Amino acid sequence: MDGVQEDVSPAGSPVRALLAASALGVGGYLFATVVVGVAMGVLAFVGIQLLERPTLLVALSAVMGQGVAFGGFALAYLSYTDRGLGFLRARVPTLRDLGWAVGGTVLLFTGLVVVSGLLTVLGIESGSNTIEQFGEQDPRVYLLLVPFSFLFIGPGEELLYRGVVQGRLRESFGPWVAIVVASFVFAAIHVFSVTGGGRLAYLGILFVLSPVLGASYEWTENLVVPSLIHGAFNAVQFYGAYLGATGGLPTGML
Repeated sequence: MDGVQEDVSPAGSPVRALLAASALGVGGYLFATVVVGVAMGVLAFVGIQLLERPTLLVALSAVMGQGVAFGGFALAYLSYTDRGLGFLRARVPTLRDLGWAVGGTVLLFTGLVVVSGLLTVLGIESGSNTIEQFGEQDPRVYLLLVPFSFLFIGPGEELLYRGVVQGRLRESFGPWVAIVVASFVFAAIHVFSVTGGGRLAYLGILFVLSPVLGASYEWTENLVVPSLIHGAFNAVQFYGAYLGATGGLPTGML
């Protein structure tokens, strides 16, 4: 189909849908925390101390957290509820899909500039992501996260929060409400990754920008599109952070 249709289906009460969406959002994060924690414990047992190697720690978190844990948690839910992979709308992107991905990425950055400018005018400071702490220890962390944004972070988070959480909400509320509520869940879960003051401002920015991802999924009916937008948005920011931390072009990672 082209465009968004109000195809609400009888899939339980609205309250049940909201509880399921919230449980999926929080549960996915907690599951990822456990998976990463276990992996860290195993590596520590064999003598690899990740806290002294920020690049390896971030790589482990991206692969095992957003990649394996988020993806595994989402697929386990689909299997447990007998929704199956058919519940997810994904396919090889067409040229039209790629156009949506480019346009969505530009729209996200435009929104970021506008919202950030508004917060500056109002004198409101936004918080920072914990990744910045690791980047200060070793700027190569940012460079590593450029490809990981496309390989693990974008696909993993979009599979869980757009594919499953938004999809579950769509069954009871239709696409528009599903986009808003899924965006709220997605933003709220990031409270655990924000440091310093300005936590609400940081989460507010995410909540304002996230509907671009949700809408792109509904309009294209292809989960690959928001995954690409999400990946590109993060990758550009990580690369910019790398250049800002090093003052020059990358010379390769060791």
